[in-house]
Formats: sequence, C-alpha cells, structure tokens
Amino acid sequence: AAIDAVESNPDIIYTGVGTGGVWKSENGGVTWTPIFDKEKVAAVGAVAIFQPSPDIVWVGTGEGNPRNSASGGNGVYRTLDGGLHWTHLGLDRTERIHRIVLHPTDPDVAWVAALGQMWGENPERGVFKTVDGGKSWQRVLFVDERTGCADLVVDPVNPRKLLAAMWDYRRWPHSFRSGGPGSGLWVTHDGGTTWRRQTEEDGLPKGELGRIGLAICRFHPEVVYALVEASRSALLSSENGARTWTKATQ
Repeated sequence: AAIDAVESNPDIIYTGVGTGGVWKSENGGVTWTPIFDKEKVAAVGAVAIFQPSPDIVWVGTGEGNPRNSASGGNGVYRTLDGGLHWTHLGLDRTERIHRIVLHPTDPDVAWVAALGQMWGENPERGVFKTVDGGKSWQRVLFVDERTGCADLVVDPVNPRKLLAAMWDYRRWPHSFRSGGPGSGLWVTHDGGTTWRRQTEEDGLPKGELGRIGLAICRFHPEVVYALVEASRSALLSSENGARTWTKATQ
C-alpha cells in the first residue's frame, strides 16, 4: 500500500502493507523484517521517512484504497529509532490515511490526508496538520462529512505550497459511489491556512469529479501531474506549478 526508501542509503526501505503492518529491509529488499507487529492495528495506508534524519518514520494507518473488505486504522504513528519503538500520535477516528507529507527540514511539521469512514459520514476527514510532532493536530482543509483527502503533495522547494485531492465517496455492501460535489483539487500557498479550489477555468474536467491522484516533480516542481476521474477521465499536466492544466491524454 505504501513504500519509502532512505535517500542517503537506498538499501533501507520501509513498506506498509494494506493489512500486514510495516516491514523494513536493510539490504535493498532482499530480506524483510516486520517492525509494526506490536501495535494495535495492522492496516497501513501511508509511510513517510524524514530524510534529513531517516530514523524518523511516520505511518498512517487504515487502508487508503477502500475495497469492500478494506481494514480500518486508528490514526498516525511515528518512530524515532528506525522502527524499534512506535508512538501513537492520535487522529484515531480518521479510519484510513492514504498519504503523509513531511516538511523537508522541520521534523515536527507534517500534513495528513485522511479519507475518513467508507461506510458512513464523519467529520474526522480532510487534511490535518501538526507543527509539534503530532502532539496536537489542526484540521486545515475540510469540505463536508462525505469528502476525504485522497492524495496530497508538497512543493519540495516551497513547503508552504501543497495540492490536495479531495474525494467524495461512499461504500455500501453491494455498491460503491466514487465522486460527488465534494470532490476536487485544492491549492494552498501558506502551508494550509487558506485554500483555493480549482475549477474548469483552470483546466480541470467538466462536471462532478471522482478520485484524483497527484505527482510533483522533485527537481522541477513547476511540473505537476493529476490523474482525474470524471465523466471523461484524463491525465492532466501542468508546467506552471498547477496554476493551469492541460490534457496529457486525449
């Protein structure tokens, strides 16, 4: 479900399994060791390494791909010693976290993309931010109780700029709704204090949107991609930092 590697030593890899906890390899993936088995949940949706000090690893629990039998989580965990010990940092009722984004230089600042409950509505969804290493959280982006955050990226040069893909979704025993009025793409330029919702005028597809996947180029962050579910789904690209979008597929 999630994977990250240490940039200064890429033989060290952490992977989060949908219902199998967190595993660590120190030999480039030849062998793996489970390091999350003592925690209360086994469902993992996000893993993020703080690269300046790679023994610091954040984990978001709950599967981020809500199939009909997806397992839920109980919030965020962090280790300061490479996975030997974990601390639970709250956000218990978010149920499923699909992405954690870390500040590139400040180990106490993180943003969490929470999908929320898939079988019902709840307010514990959207984008959450901590500035004190998870001791407290602020919900900085919320649309409604049906809409969670499906993806989140940060500009690697300017960490005050983030893009959030909000997803209006719901599962029932024999059906699934992906998309609705809450879905859309949001941009902040102040670390999450204020957000602007992008529209068709910015190049997004017409009508109601579904799930959106995001990617930003690390070395040229003005290049951004968005894979957008819509009545006419499309892969969009931007070369001006997501100010405007054009179709990369026809």
